[in-house]
Amino acid sequence: MGLNGLQARTFGIWTLLSSVIRCLCAIDIHNKTLYHITLWTFFLALGHFLSELFVYGTAAPTVGVLAPLMVASLSILGMLVGLRYLEAEPGSMQKKRN
Repeated sequence: MGLNGLQARTFGIWTLLSSVIRCLCAIDIHNKTLYHITLWTFFLALGHFLSELFVYGTAAPTVGVLAPLMVASLSILGMLVGLRYLEAEPGSMQKKRN
């Protein structure tokens, strides 16, 4: 099954959008809304690659598919651990900004 130009560009734009969101979160790590949105980008990426691998069968278990699966999985775990610290942190960071 081949990839047409529209599909390739759509996937490219999705990747660009995800990277912008993730960079913004890295800059403003204490923004809880942005943190949650960033976490969702990793869940969506994980779901996408898992569905292509196991549901649709359009991807083979190669390095090109396994690498994003590992990155998404480890990022989700790391962000969930970080979320505990973010939620436990007092509102002092928000007060300093205002």
